[in-house]
Amino acid sequence: MGKLLLAIFLVLFIGRMVLRFVLQQLNMKNLQAHGKEIPAVFQGVIDEATLSRMVDYTCDQSRLESKENLADDAIELAVLFLLLPWLVSWLAGINIHLIGQALIFFAVLAAVSAVAGLPFDLYHTFVLERKYGFSTITWKLWVADLIKSVIISAVLLALMVSALMAFITWLPKSWWFWGWAFFTLFQIMLMGLYPVFIAPLFNKFEPLKDEALKEKINVMLSRAGLAAKGLYQVDAGKRSRHTNAYFTGIGKTKRIVLYDTLLASHTHEEIVSVLAHEIGHWKKKHILKQLTFMIAASLVLFYLIYWIVNWPPLFSAFRIHQTPVYAGLFLASLYLTSAGFFLSPLGAAVTRRFEREADRMAFDLAGTAQPMINALKRLARDNLSNLHPHPWYVRFYYSHPPLTERIAYLQAMDYKIGKP
Repeated sequence: MGKLLLAIFLVLFIGRMVLRFVLQQLNMKNLQAHGKEIPAVFQGVIDEATLSRMVDYTCDQSRLESKENLADDAIELAVLFLLLPWLVSWLAGINIHLIGQALIFFAVLAAVSAVAGLPFDLYHTFVLERKYGFSTITWKLWVADLIKSVIISAVLLALMVSALMAFITWLPKSWWFWGWAFFTLFQIMLMGLYPVFIAPLFNKFEPLKDEALKEKINVMLSRAGLAAKGLYQVDAGKRSRHTNAYFTGIGKTKRIVLYDTLLASHTHEEIVSVLAHEIGHWKKKHILKQLTFMIAASLVLFYLIYWIVNWPPLFSAFRIHQTPVYAGLFLASLYLTSAGFFLSPLGAAVTRRFEREADRMAFDLAGTAQPMINALKRLARDNLSNLHPHPWYVRFYYSHPPLTERIAYLQAMDYKIGKP
């Protein structure tokens, strides 16, 4: 049985590795074939020089991503077949409680992953992003961000691991349920606390300052039946010139956040349309729907892991002679991660549908799609987006419809009401 489990893992692992490579190659070949074509919806907005920079930026990002994926795969195999047997054996030989063993175990694995990712993060931030004029972060700020991120991640990981190990120790027959309940409450709590406690550790959030823009937003919010609360601008420009807006939080901590770079580069009408899109997510309860699915799916996964986490063949497949539950959790996560990649098109299809619904809401609130179309065109140009992604790459990786499709979808709405 151990050999069969190892074979299943290798099939999933190699299949994921090959499929990722194939998808990247398809995307690059599609870009090479069409990279000199300016899509009809971008005529007059994108010139040949800008299109060339878009292609170069996408190619550079893809090359870096390929190298990072290859490094991640190599490190995963090294951890699994070299580090893991030694680490489990060493922890079994020291006289500390199961919770302490688990904390050390996951701390070591997290440290390996973090250190392995540093060179790629540094190159992306200080070489690739600066090459294209995006990165504005200083070394001092980057180091400060790193220290804060490590501390926050360590605290959250310790809390989650300690609670789960406590349930396993004292409630061996029902820990899967209590672990799931704790995980669910923990995630909901983080969603509520992130906007008001964690995000402000990295950025300065302020109520929207532009009074004229506020007035236009208030009109739109009134039309949507919402109160003018939770509108913030953030100093994203101190790290990057990329432009964006996003929805975060739940309950009383719900916020719509606009990048200062977005406010500086877009017209009021475009900003209002972007805001209307974010409100569309709010009104359509997309966050709630995703949260509900996560809760249901995690319940199934916790129960499944409960049955296999102490299964001896799972350990023997990887030459691990002890069967500590924390190692079983890690091994199970490797199977789930590899299998999850093949299921990712389902989740991506759902989020793309949500984005189309939010675009429809932006159209309904404005009575025209033109401001949103203009905003998307400017976002594409300013962020050097890929205008020619391969359809299969989109299926696996795109949470939003490709820009040309989004714009065509919005234009069709205007055509239906007789607008050019």
